[in-house]
Amino acid sequence: MKSTSPKKNIDNNDKHEIRPGQSLELLKELHILTRDGKMNQDSRRKLKQVYHLYQFIEPLMQQVLEQKGQLSLVDHGAGKSYLGFILYDLFFKALSKDNASCIYGIETRDELVAKSTELAQRLGFQGMQFLNLSVAESTKSTALPAQIDIVTALHACNTATDDAIDFALKKKAKFMVLVPCCQAEVAAELRKTKGDAVKNNPLSEMWRHPLHTREFGSQITNVLRCLQLESHGYHVRVTELVGWEHSMKNELIIAEYKGNRNNKSAQRLSEILNSTGLDNLRPRFFLPASESIS
Repeated sequence: MKSTSPKKNIDNNDKHEIRPGQSLELLKELHILTRDGKMNQDSRRKLKQVYHLYQFIEPLMQQVLEQKGQLSLVDHGAGKSYLGFILYDLFFKALSKDNASCIYGIETRDELVAKSTELAQRLGFQGMQFLNLSVAESTKSTALPAQIDIVTALHACNTATDDAIDFALKKKAKFMVLVPCCQAEVAAELRKTKGDAVKNNPLSEMWRHPLHTREFGSQITNVLRCLQLESHGYHVRVTELVGWEHSMKNELIIAEYKGNRNNKSAQRLSEILNSTGLDNLRPRFFLPASESIS
């Protein structure tokens, strides 16, 4: 009886969904493929989401590489580092061995950091490092370069997205790729201030009812983030990550540093904070120092 290689065990449909050159061993370690090379519906959804995100990030990495010859990417809230490993497997591993490009995975759970470090070593992914830090701690960590080219935060919960933005601004990132998640802080503040602070604002009807408060809080959080990024000199695009049938956490924010601070966006951000009773959150959505508006 002839032995069957792992590749031949893979279902034709599964093979069609896996990109050429993709490490099957990696996909098995990430539990996207089973040990016998099969893929369930949840894995297909997860892989489709990561591949779709890769389509947005790949041209950004290519642009940095062409301009600088190497690139640094920090993935905040890395978890099991699905995104980081896929980016390395599809892009970084093709670079020459003397190229100093690196992916840094930032994660607070030590067991995940240890597991990702071991997997990267086993696969020979030399340009991957994993650090047991919070997003806020990473801003001051000497384990990271002073300047980072690309910052990603995939489903970084609540204020972790804002911490990632703070990190990227302080690290002078060329690009940010953000998929926000669970924006609870703004909704909580709206609940506190929906009385006197907004009684003369008819638009406060948009968050008068509790369900609307939560939905409006999520929406306005990302609006404020986009205005903040624009005020710091970034061009911002907002789009869907994948179809709504795949994920409700679906908003994708891509920011590219252009160098021209936007006074109009700074003014708008300040006015929205004031008119919605969110002035207490002004430090979180901070403006460039020379353009802070009271």
